[in-house]
Amino acid sequence: MELRWHGRGGQGVVTANEILAETAITEGKYVKAFPEFGPERMGAPIRAFTRISEDPIRVHSQVYEPDIVVVIDPTLVGKVDVFDGLKDNGFILVNSTASPKELQEQLGTDVEIHTVNATKISTEELGKPMVNTAMLGALTKVSPMVGFEALVDTLTDKFTGKLPDKVIVKNISCLKRAFDEVQ
Repeated sequence: MELRWHGRGGQGVVTANEILAETAITEGKYVKAFPEFGPERMGAPIRAFTRISEDPIRVHSQVYEPDIVVVIDPTLVGKVDVFDGLKDNGFILVNSTASPKELQEQLGTDVEIHTVNATKISTEELGKPMVNTAMLGALTKVSPMVGFEALVDTLTDKFTGKLPDKVIVKNISCLKRAFDEVQ
């Protein structure tokens, strides 16, 4: 399974990529995960890449033909070619207020699209639009590459001692809501 993430610096794309990779590792899978930065500044478009496999991964390049594209920042849709290299049976998960059908019509495509309003979820749960954990919850629902409970465990382990417990609980709420609300 190969993923390409699109977002902007400071939105948690790299952290989401790391959490997904760490979760896959805890489930005994092989993983390659890394970011690609352009101008390294807050708000600049960035990409990250994830490969998850049951077998050792011998490829060390960026993902050119993703199975899944995750778009964390909806302002990139239409500005960045999120369809670039997408496999025929691949799909896109977008942080968007639009329905999948509305987004397909807007973009003039019949590619499978899933949407979740991760900005709303994270603002309501965390008090700020930090959408990365919501996007992970939605991703877990639309692609069973890692288990939801394993994702919760990884997130908890990663942030215990670094963030207050109440913030961890709020992030888990983001995961659950996005899992339930993704279209």
